[in-house]
Amino acid sequence: METHAGAAGAAPVGHKQPNYYLIWLILFILTAAEVGLAFVTTIPKPTLATILVGMALWKAMLVAMYYMHLKFEPRRLWIVVIAPVPLAIILVMVVLAEAW
Repeated sequence: METHAGAAGAAPVGHKQPNYYLIWLILFILTAAEVGLAFVTTIPKPTLATILVGMALWKAMLVAMYYMHLKFEPRRLWIVVIAPVPLAIILVMVVLAEAW
């Protein structure tokens, strides 16, 4: 088992360390794709907005899972994190409805 270097008492870690460079590369590619898609004029705006929101949600999930280490947390903490997601979805849908 591995241990956290700076942790008091060097508590054991029960999971393999993720490849942060690979996650960063995926986030970079998604961001570049979002910027590129923003300049495409042939896609209808509602479709473009839906694609961009989906990509943003995917990036947020990757950040939360790996950089915030939620992937390795107990299920009880997931419930606390996921509880506000319906409110966020409603908020995004209302903003998108106003833009159309």
